[in-house]
Amino acid sequence: MIDKNIIATLVDEWLKDKEYFLVDIEISQDNKIVVEIDHADGVWIEDCVELSKYIEDHLDRDKEDFELEVGSAGLGQPFKVTQQYVNFIGREVEVLDQDGKKTKGVLKSVEGRSFTVTTQEKIKPEGKKRPVLTDVDKQFDMDKVKYTKYIISFK
Repeated sequence: MIDKNIIATLVDEWLKDKEYFLVDIEISQDNKIVVEIDHADGVWIEDCVELSKYIEDHLDRDKEDFELEVGSAGLGQPFKVTQQYVNFIGREVEVLDQDGKKTKGVLKSVEGRSFTVTTQEKIKPEGKKRPVLTDVDKQFDMDKVKYTKYIISFK
C-alpha cells in the first residue's frame, strides 16, 4: 500500500507558493488515492490536472500500481480543515452537534479550533407581550461537532 505520508509530502511540495490548501488524502487498501484540495475562490480543473500529473511523475507504477483522483472538496460537503471555516466566514452554514441538534446561521468568526455562528431566535424581551427575532451567537468546537457545512442557496 502506498504511504499516505509520501502523498502528503508531494502535495505539500506542489502547494508551496500557491493559495490552494490540502483538505484530505485517502488511500484505500487497493491503492486508490483520493486527494482533495481547496481554494478561497474555488478550484480550477487545470490545477487538479497539474497536481495529478505532479504526483504521478513522482510515483513509480512499476513498483506499486495505483489509481489517482485529484479534486476539490465538494461545496456541500462537511468541512474537514480550519481553512474551510475561514473561507466561509459571513456565509450561511449548518452545524450538527454531538447531541444531534442542527443549528443554521451565519458563520461569524473562527479562532483556533472554535467558531461562532450567529443564529436568529425568537426571544421575548422583558416587559413585552410578543417575542422578537434576535441575533444570538453560538460557539462551537470543531472537534466536538459531527459536521459543519455550507448551505447552498439559489435565492
